[in-house]
Amino acid sequence: MKDLTPLEQMILGAIWSLENDAYGVSIKKRVADLSGRDLMYGTLYNVLSQLVRKELVGKSPGDPTPERGGRRKIYYRLTPEGRRAFREAFQVQRAFWSRLADLGKAVER
Repeated sequence: MKDLTPLEQMILGAIWSLENDAYGVSIKKRVADLSGRDLMYGTLYNVLSQLVRKELVGKSPGDPTPERGGRRKIYYRLTPEGRRAFREAFQVQRAFWSRLADLGKAVER
């Protein structure tokens, strides 16, 4: 299992939920919508680069668009290893919070 930081988990979750529409601006917006955290673009692209190097995320250029002055969007997608790592991180978090809630109930008694 690859350990993921909370920020990596948020970005992987955003990419997964965006499916085929995951590019920088949409990922930043989805992370903000889901977590309430407004990422700086430098932070976002730094983490995306790390995820690409870890082979958890792949990237590919889209078609140029006239409204962007012909610049191509870079689209991101989870690799099979990225999906696996995200699922495992989710399961670890769910188990952790469940056990912590059980501990809280025991302390309250």
